[in-house]
Parts: sequence; structure tokens; C-alpha cells
Amino acid sequence: MNGIIPLNRPTSSEAAAGKNPVSHVGKIYNVLTYYLADAVYGKVDGIDEVYVWLLSQIGRPINRPKIAAAQVVPSRKGEFREISRKVQETLEEELEGKKLEIFCKRLAEGGLPVC
Repeated sequence: MNGIIPLNRPTSSEAAAGKNPVSHVGKIYNVLTYYLADAVYGKVDGIDEVYVWLLSQIGRPINRPKIAAAQVVPSRKGEFREISRKVQETLEEELEGKKLEIFCKRLAEGGLPVC
């Protein structure tokens, strides 16, 4: 998805290019994890790195993943409880129905890079 094969960082093995951007949850979640990580990094002070994982389940709406998890590498100044609370709030806000609908529309229209 981001053009590299990292040696020591989490990444998806799901190919994002060539999939249906309207209904292929693997494509949507693959691109969405990068978007969410960027949103968390931009909104939450006190972190050096952030990784986001999303797990789908057949029958669940796209905006309600089975698991939505974030791994955060805090900077020295960050307080874990406050960072954790803000990360959770950011993920919930970004997965809210209308925002996710706009994201999926941009993805379907080619407004987000996938390779």
C-alpha cells in the first residue's frame, strides 16, 4: 500500500490495488489504517509513532470493525492514560458513519492513493 516492504514494522499483506473500493473491506481497511494512523498522529500530542489495525467480520458494518486497535510509541513527554484516551476518541470519531462514508466515496472516486 505504501510502496515499501518494511523489515520491522507492521504491515498488511492485503493488496489494495485492483479491488472494488465500494465493497471490498480488505481494500478499504488497508487504506483506512494509514488514514487513521495519520489522523491519530496529527491529533494526539506526545507520540512518536502509531500503527492502526482493523479487523472485519462478515455481516458487520464497515464502520464497526470487530477490532480497532492502535499501537503507540509515546515520546518521553507523553502520559500513557491521556494518550490512550485521546487515541480511542480519535479512532471512534474517524470511524463515525458520515466520516467513513466520505472516506469510502473519496476512495471509490480515486481521490486516495492505493499504490
